[in-house]
Amino acid sequence: MRGLKRIGLLAAVLALAGSVGAARAQSDYPNKPIRLVVGFIPGSSADITARVMGSRMTQILGQQIVVEAKPGAGSSLAAEFVARAPKDGYTLFIGSSANITNAAINPKLPFDMVKDFAPVALINTAAVILVVHPSTGVNSVKDLIALAKSKPGEINYASTGVGTAPHLSGELFNMRAGVKLVHVPYQGSPQAATDLLAGRVQIMFSPASAVVSQVEAGSLKVLASATGKRTGILPNVPTMAEAGMPDFVTSIWFGLMAPAGTPREIVDKLARAVAEATKSPEVVAAWKPQGIDPLGGGPDEFARHIASESQRWGEVATAAGLKK
Repeated sequence: MRGLKRIGLLAAVLALAGSVGAARAQSDYPNKPIRLVVGFIPGSSADITARVMGSRMTQILGQQIVVEAKPGAGSSLAAEFVARAPKDGYTLFIGSSANITNAAINPKLPFDMVKDFAPVALINTAAVILVVHPSTGVNSVKDLIALAKSKPGEINYASTGVGTAPHLSGELFNMRAGVKLVHVPYQGSPQAATDLLAGRVQIMFSPASAVVSQVEAGSLKVLASATGKRTGILPNVPTMAEAGMPDFVTSIWFGLMAPAGTPREIVDKLARAVAEATKSPEVVAAWKPQGIDPLGGGPDEFARHIASESQRWGEVATAAGLKK
């Protein structure tokens, strides 16, 4: 009997020591470099978001944030990698609208954006604009619709990957306009923009950051912004609603995520660092020329945002017959 009591006492002591150690580890967080995984190639809006914010958060947290690109499958490869990472706050993920739209198309992904991740904070949003190659000869959204109707299945549109917001934007355009544009996916916006400039594809709902310099140079033509209001980077460009397509709003947003089960104390500390970083004048100034604007929202608001976006794009994917 005494032996059993001793075993029970020893177990209690070990459990207490473990909990004290875990608490100390959380309060000391971070005490080593943090890995920030991005699901798109360098030069993309996601990469720009991570590097600018990561640099400021390094100063705030006092530990180096190392940005690592793991592109592929519309950011799903990176998402799966982080979902399986230790729940200690040292491997984080730049989640985005791409992960939500991709899940809307493929509900059988090897991870769940709700169950396998802890939302930390919304970071920013990148303006999406509708651009065309000059060879199309179109000057407005109405012109594009007329051209697409005259050549069903002959006009190609680029996207930053299957299941990304630019992909579903094109499908939404097909549905609303009653046309048949052909989808051509790429690993990221730089590659898609390169082929658009070469005329291999004719259209793209693109992050403004990927094509604004080419638009200003006249190499590409912008028809409209898919934002709710005119974007600051191209204030003279009409919204899709102003161009004749009401209720057509697409946003590419980014947020910081951790593996589900990461201690709330760590999540909250990271959320505070994101909030401080995104309000920094140097961060805002670095993003503005790219058509990227800061967002606000901690863990709970980010979770509600994910739920709302999942429902919206799930309905679009179902209506377009895209679900696998």
